[in-house]
Amino acid sequence: MYQIDIMTLFDETVGDMMNESILGRAQERDFIRIEAHQIRDYTLNKQKQVDDYPYGGGRGAVMQADPLYQCWKHIVDAYGPGHTIYLSPCGTTFTQADAKRLKDDYDHLILVCGHYEGIDQRFIDECVDEEISLGDFVLTGGELPAMAVADAVARLVPGVLPDPECFENESHYNGMLEYPQYSRPEVWHGRSVPPILLSGHHANIALWRRKQSILRTRQRRPDLYEKLDLSSKQDKKLLQELDSD
Repeated sequence: MYQIDIMTLFDETVGDMMNESILGRAQERDFIRIEAHQIRDYTLNKQKQVDDYPYGGGRGAVMQADPLYQCWKHIVDAYGPGHTIYLSPCGTTFTQADAKRLKDDYDHLILVCGHYEGIDQRFIDECVDEEISLGDFVLTGGELPAMAVADAVARLVPGVLPDPECFENESHYNGMLEYPQYSRPEVWHGRSVPPILLSGHHANIALWRRKQSILRTRQRRPDLYEKLDLSSKQDKKLLQELDSD
């Protein structure tokens, strides 16, 4: 079973979210376990204080090292060592490749949610294995990034989704953006489903989808497009068609 523990000040909110829909059903079937831990439960003071003023001055407060450590130690003692990730705007930007790496290389993640002006660097130095960011922006806490990372990793665990094809054809899994999707009705607000998708010819549909993925990636994410290997005979033909359209 793949284990994800989330250290947070909002355990009920995180726990409720992680127990819904696909992830909730996967936990019921013992493919994954996601547990949220309230950091305040591991303080040594009656006020359950987890933050204090920063040394050196400045606005705001910093989460103290010891409550974080006591929470982290409880998780390690209960479930064994886990790859510990601090969700931080100073971390490396999270990608689909990271989701696959974390799923393949580890079977236990510990996600640390910061707040206020951040967390005491000494906890990071002693307990954190890597820092991850969702992008070049700052949020009020680490819960949203932690849930995003947990979701992205957990859905790759065998059994969580009904078939690997559910994620292998999605955006970013193979370096491209996903092709457009359509459902019923066939005509909506005067807009029709592309005829090829109604043909029943699976090989032609697959080529159309590949072509649309290439086009969408080229138009929307030229940075990803530049990294694609489109040297196959089939892809060269699709590129010629795109250039002539």
